[in-house]
Amino acid sequence: MTSQSVIAAIDIGTNSTHMVVARINESGFEVITREKRQTRLGEGGGDMKQLSDAAVERGIDALRHMKKVADVHNATIAAVATSAVREADNSSVFLERASHEAGIDIEVISGLEEARLIHSAVLRALPVSSTRSSLIDIGGGSTEIVVFDAHVEHFARSLKLGSVRLTHRFFPSVPPSRSELANARKFTASAVGPVRKEIRRLNAQQHIVTSGTAETLARMCLMLNSTDAPRSMNGATFSRAQLSQVVDMLVDASSVDERILLAGMDPSRADIILAGAVILEEIALSLDIDQFTYCDYALREGLLINEMQRVLPGSIDDVRHVALSSATKLARRCDDDFQHSLTVSQHACALFDQLSEHFELDPDDRLYLEVASLLANVGITVSHAKHHLHSYYIIRHAELLGLTDHEIEIIAQIARYHRKGEPRLQHEPFAALSEDDQHRVRLLASLLRIAIGLDRTYDARVESLEVSVTKKDITIALRAKPEVDLDLNIYATNERSSLMSDVFEHKVIVTRG
Repeated sequence: MTSQSVIAAIDIGTNSTHMVVARINESGFEVITREKRQTRLGEGGGDMKQLSDAAVERGIDALRHMKKVADVHNATIAAVATSAVREADNSSVFLERASHEAGIDIEVISGLEEARLIHSAVLRALPVSSTRSSLIDIGGGSTEIVVFDAHVEHFARSLKLGSVRLTHRFFPSVPPSRSELANARKFTASAVGPVRKEIRRLNAQQHIVTSGTAETLARMCLMLNSTDAPRSMNGATFSRAQLSQVVDMLVDASSVDERILLAGMDPSRADIILAGAVILEEIALSLDIDQFTYCDYALREGLLINEMQRVLPGSIDDVRHVALSSATKLARRCDDDFQHSLTVSQHACALFDQLSEHFELDPDDRLYLEVASLLANVGITVSHAKHHLHSYYIIRHAELLGLTDHEIEIIAQIARYHRKGEPRLQHEPFAALSEDDQHRVRLLASLLRIAIGLDRTYDARVESLEVSVTKKDITIALRAKPEVDLDLNIYATNERSSLMSDVFEHKVIVTRG
């Protein structure tokens, strides 16, 4: 494969078949398109021991369609099947038809391999590298649980708990009876029981949920007290108490149609969502989990990452690398002078690093500043006039990997205030932030304004800077070749220094070193 390979990762699950087509290069992957078909391979009785004829037909039809899409993009296909195919006695029928009729060879993976791939995906989507975390993926036929520190897995297990599996076993009709609900809870608790002690002993501090069932439940929880869901669900948090409220709402609904009307519901999951909710609630009770964080990446992204590591060894780093790669791709598409933005980003980070020696700055804020610096001018692709406002809109609606919805909002506001008016409470998005985040935006925007002034000549003539701090002053000394004129850069930087003076409560002096 070349450094610009295109891969189609297909996840053949118990409930749905998903495909993501992405362009691979040394800096990561860029999604081209996504496809989803609800195939319900796990339908019917017998505890998923047989794939029904109708389910096989739906699955093969979905794969034929996905093969056509993959071929349009000249993509190499990597396809895996999970619980429903893994457990079915007649899985060979499905696999042979997929190969001969759809032209797709499928790898049936174990529950532990499924857990490993999902874990790999989560590492690239959420900032979890420094926190011991548990990962819970509720599929249609199985639930994978992993406890990990960054790349080290301390526990991994696949349980025969799934939204389709439990629906067929315990919830044949809507609404469920009290005994059906009680039996489903007992069954789930008994499945979690043998691993409960070991998982609790590992004492994870963050609990992550992935896949479609978790996304629907997260959205429903967040919409209990709001009419709007976040633009991006990645990194969204919800509590066990909220989950219990959602479970009660699902139980009280008199029909699937009534469930569909519930805020945040995915209509395609309305008939099976109660089973998934019961599984997650019982896991929360067994493991004493009070809060969950939703991750937008799951098995198919893990499969993509796995293929990347195979064809481009060493191409993938931590979440910071993923976030910066994602921002760089957006900047290169939208910014007509990316090199200027890169220079500004370098100056901004140098300012942050040196000021950190004198002031208590949050190390995590450096990434927000770096990304915002790279993206501050993407609004120029819409119009140069008021391009800072266009930049806010583009960043806010971009799919920036490795960042939560809240972090994207912070970054968008830092970029929005890189020029013109300073942050004000009259601006609705800024007023909606907490006081801590308002301070964060003001501080980082002030540094970005300075960094932009330092490259006012758009030619990177300022080679480095040195910050010194006294009781009243912050002096920024610029260094360049002796013959280079820095007058315009110094003037422009001083003109942009008022916000920084206010934030740090020091007079800012810019001079030649």
